[in-house]
Amino acid sequence: MTKPPALLLVALLTGCAHLSDWRTPDYQRPAAPVPQDWPQTPANGRAAHGPTLAEMFPDARLKALIETALANNRDLRIAVGRVAEARALLNVASADRLPTVNAGAAASAARVPADLSGSGAARIARRDDVSIGVTAFELDFWGRVKALDDAARAQYLASEAARDAFRLSLISDVANAYYTILELEARTQLARATLDNRRDFLELARTRRDVGLAGDLDVRLAEAAFEQTRVALADLARSRLQAGNALDLLTGEAHVDLPPGKPLAEQNLAADLPVSVPSDVLLNRPDVRAAEERLIAAHANVAAARAAFMPRITLSLAAGTASSALSGLFGAGSGVWSFVPQLVQPLFDAGRTEANVDLAEARKVIAVADYEKTIQQAFREVADLLAARDKLAEALAAQEALTDAQRQRLALVEARYHAGVANALEWLDAQRDVFAAEQASVATRRALAGTAAQLYKALGGGAT
Repeated sequence: MTKPPALLLVALLTGCAHLSDWRTPDYQRPAAPVPQDWPQTPANGRAAHGPTLAEMFPDARLKALIETALANNRDLRIAVGRVAEARALLNVASADRLPTVNAGAAASAARVPADLSGSGAARIARRDDVSIGVTAFELDFWGRVKALDDAARAQYLASEAARDAFRLSLISDVANAYYTILELEARTQLARATLDNRRDFLELARTRRDVGLAGDLDVRLAEAAFEQTRVALADLARSRLQAGNALDLLTGEAHVDLPPGKPLAEQNLAADLPVSVPSDVLLNRPDVRAAEERLIAAHANVAAARAAFMPRITLSLAAGTASSALSGLFGAGSGVWSFVPQLVQPLFDAGRTEANVDLAEARKVIAVADYEKTIQQAFREVADLLAARDKLAEALAAQEALTDAQRQRLALVEARYHAGVANALEWLDAQRDVFAAEQASVATRRALAGTAAQLYKALGGGAT
């Protein structure tokens, strides 16, 4: 039996020496580094998923704004384009697992001088070829090409998850911008009502001064309170315009011809939104899915880097016809073929292959840490929002009770002022306290609505 060539034997021995280096264990999802339950378990039980988009945002105007933003937002279009880019890269990587078949035709002519022709006379050498073949197709015995394909697929899925995460953020941002507008409109309505009351009080103070029942101090106090409310209205109008511009940027166009909406007091505050256990919630979040897909891609890249230690076997083959004249190209006996298997084993590359493995391993460590950090951040975000929802609901109930008490106090002070028992300063103090309490109630309700929108995003968007 003939012995294999020495170079082939060295290549095989070198590959076997690295046999333990290229085998990569199957991917295992790291355990979630978070507690098994939220710090404050919701009292209303648990559910497998959060609410749908329609359940979470029942306001028809808000739903129309969200749909407009999903269709027109430029940042979302960029995210969608990146998904298409990743899909194209995946197709490129997947194509490497199959042979590329090429068809070709060639013609050549060359003049051979007399002293080189061997016949003592110059001659013209002609050749025509038609062939079909495969060039340098790698036999993926060690899984290197498959690992690269797996990495590209995971990157594609990560880009899809990142797009979904941005989509959730966009929905939450649109809802928050809309709630800001509703808050400013509610505060403006309260300020206008307060301006009317203070205008009436100013007229009453002037009348009482004219008949000698009050002095100039009452009138000046009433004028100051009236102008102060006008300043507040101007500030609210400015903020309302800016909030509208911010919403236009999110939706990608000016929001016109929209269905009527609901006031802030009728918005869904998600007070009874059930929340499942942390692992169910967090693994449903697109940003967590994206981090895990990046980890899977890093794991696959490690496998590809380790497989580079093994011999690379490629095949090149072709079949066709060739002739010295075009007329004989398809004649009898003109068939040609070639078969070129090739085995390449790196013998010395100054440690480049091993360094690539170390690089892939280091990137995998980073990907694991990034995945675990993403889960921890997600856990904290949901836990904070659950606590904020509960405490803001308590604060809103207390604030509305305070507002009601201040209104009753104002009614009593007004009656005492008309009776000549209370002075203007008491009445204005009571008006200011009512105005502040009403504004605080609106702000608390707005914060609770914003928390609900953020919680929808933090829970991964709920069911589809």
